[in-house]
Amino acid sequence: MASFRVMVSRVLLLVAALVSWPIHAQPDPNKVLRWAFEIAETGFDPPQTSDWYSAYVFANIFDTPLTYDYLARPVKLKPNVLEAMPDVSPDGLVYTLKFRKGIYFADDAAFNGQKRELVAADLAYSMKRLFDPKTRSPNLSYLDGKIAGMEKVRQRQRDSGVFDYDMPVEGFELVDRYTLRIKLVAPDYNFLYILAYNGACAIVAREVVEKYATDIMAHPVGTGPYKLESWKRSSKTVLVANPGFRQEYWEAEPNVDDAKGQEIAKKMRGKRLPMIGRIEFYVIEETQPRWLSFRNMQHDYIDRVHPDFINQAYPNNKLAKDLEKLGVQVSRTAAMEVTYAYFAMENPVVGGYTPDKVALRRAIGMGYNAPEEIAINRKGQAVAVHTPIGPGAFGYEPDFRSRATEYDPAAARALLDVFGYKDRDGDGYRENPDGSRLEILMSSTPTLRDRQLDEGWKKSMEAIGIRISFPKAQWPDLLKESLAGKLMSWRLAWGAVYPDADAFYLMLFGPNAGQANHARFKNDEFDRLYLKARMTPPGEERLAMYRQMNRIFLSLAPWRLGVARMDTDLTHAWMIGYQRHPTLRGVWKMVDMDLDVQRKVRKE
Repeated sequence: MASFRVMVSRVLLLVAALVSWPIHAQPDPNKVLRWAFEIAETGFDPPQTSDWYSAYVFANIFDTPLTYDYLARPVKLKPNVLEAMPDVSPDGLVYTLKFRKGIYFADDAAFNGQKRELVAADLAYSMKRLFDPKTRSPNLSYLDGKIAGMEKVRQRQRDSGVFDYDMPVEGFELVDRYTLRIKLVAPDYNFLYILAYNGACAIVAREVVEKYATDIMAHPVGTGPYKLESWKRSSKTVLVANPGFRQEYWEAEPNVDDAKGQEIAKKMRGKRLPMIGRIEFYVIEETQPRWLSFRNMQHDYIDRVHPDFINQAYPNNKLAKDLEKLGVQVSRTAAMEVTYAYFAMENPVVGGYTPDKVALRRAIGMGYNAPEEIAINRKGQAVAVHTPIGPGAFGYEPDFRSRATEYDPAAARALLDVFGYKDRDGDGYRENPDGSRLEILMSSTPTLRDRQLDEGWKKSMEAIGIRISFPKAQWPDLLKESLAGKLMSWRLAWGAVYPDADAFYLMLFGPNAGQANHARFKNDEFDRLYLKARMTPPGEERLAMYRQMNRIFLSLAPWRLGVARMDTDLTHAWMIGYQRHPTLRGVWKMVDMDLDVQRKVRKE
């Protein structure tokens, strides 16, 4: 009898425990997140893409070894599919990564009906893909020259025409099924950040790449929280929750003084990820339809409210009363980015390193009315940048100023006169020193935003006597042309993938020409300092190198620096837990929706 009572007691305790445990709901298919891109995506194979819009999609499909704490500021790395942070050797050359067991790729025909577990070899293969010439990766610069032994593989490819993925590489040692040892050529104090960057270390399966070959951009298969359901290029992309996603629960460590972050953590902690069942991305290039889609509650989120509508959304840096009544929420941060217009250094008109060509580029820079861009085009929602380093990154100095980045049209005209750029025929436009026609071709997209920026550039250049025109094409097409070195000039924005000046200066590192270095800028002293800085711990010595690099950049003027924008994101009242992260793109697994609130607000 006693033993029976004990058994009953244990059963009751077990039932009580089960009742008290939280029930972790699976993603709700009725929770559908809808929002719009202002520029079309290019595709969803991470090593082949470098644009933000593609990354907003595939960062939710693929995993990287490391990720970031969602709410910690300054940003903080943490393990993602690893058991713990990598073990780093004392000399900074060897990183040992131990992968968690039981993580699986989403089901796909490439696996012939079998469950496919993520293993250490997958990361080695994924990183090798950046070196394969067939991939044409714009992200190779993040790994180029870093992995011990990879140059031998590249040399064999150059000799044979075949990139051998199975050739043993010193830098990728498979210790066992779940352990990869990565050896670097030299210490790199940003390498841990690279392991969190989707463009370089998103983990793909070899079977998928080989099955879909040239169509791999349309067949992303990862281990992440979502998978691709459909893709209508430049129109609509749909993700659905990955039913095989591992058991993972919401956690983050907001700062103690971060009231909003603490509130989010209180609501979200312990929820199983992801919570939203479906994400629909639309491409709406024009600003007014994009704004109205959010304002009319057709979309749940608007990414970076366009300056044309900032006064309707956030007048005087405060949420508009009508939006406040609807419960609209704001996430507002200074972007860790720079915008810039590059000049192709191999172009016969604007390129080269002779005094006359440097003078032309510097005059264009001084002649461009950046303050007017901030006031009119950006509606005050941006700050001028005076170095190629975005706010918040190590090496950014907010008080630095230089005449090279100031608006001074009188000085620009004088510089052009001195170096022989004069109006010889009286038509109001200057010619080259040899008397030939001078015309700047600054490529641009057909969007309203770019058309407005075109007008500012045209007005500025005409004020100093320079003819400028704006060849038009869609953004993905311009990207291909730019990487091939076929554009004279183009305006771009670059957001850091890790919080260090290195993430910006790589765009000026000579060997990265044709990748991140769109201008194809080359300077031996700059390149020497860049490599040395990578091997120097963060501190004053490294900062001094960054300052020297900036002086070289400003003196040779391969870019006209622009601005760093204020990112003002809005979510409707039913969205729970959204907060923009400075570098992380795959945030949607951390966000939830309240359908009851959604129905209530829409009725009102």
